[in-house]
Amino acid sequence: MSEQTIAKKAETVSAVADRFKAAESAIVVDLRGLTVEQDTRLRRELRDAGVSLSVIKNTVLVRAAEAAGYAELNDVFAGPSAVAFSNEDAIAPAKLLKKFSDEFEALEIKGGILEKSVADLDKINLFATLPSREELLATLASMLQAPVRNVAYALNAVIEKGEDAA
Repeated sequence: MSEQTIAKKAETVSAVADRFKAAESAIVVDLRGLTVEQDTRLRRELRDAGVSLSVIKNTVLVRAAEAAGYAELNDVFAGPSAVAFSNEDAIAPAKLLKKFSDEFEALEIKGGILEKSVADLDKINLFATLPSREELLATLASMLQAPVRNVAYALNAVIEKGEDAA
């Protein structure tokens, strides 16, 4: 192999390692068996959620994962592998890929990284069932508003009772 080819491959490994380091989550999947329409729909929904899906050679993935400090992932890089990277939302790729794997048996989730730590299939499925950040914030806001709302109802009842008595 020429030095130029080796340098190009090292650059590719470095770029993928940087993606692993920057990612909040990186889910490894096997896409074999998906139709073109299913694959296109999956990629569109992932892209809309801010997730990028890349098919990467296993040898590159093994070296990049080791360089990024995720050597435990090497076992999941068997067979065709695609990686869904998300730099913002750790749960979005898990939710979308779980939904698609339930809908299409051909999609297989192998493992990955969630919140900067290696995760197996069980942990990914657990994260996929969690409510989204927006849902959690809405629940929290509702819980914080409840005491204020109850005080307002009580004051309103006292005022109405006072008006009835007068």
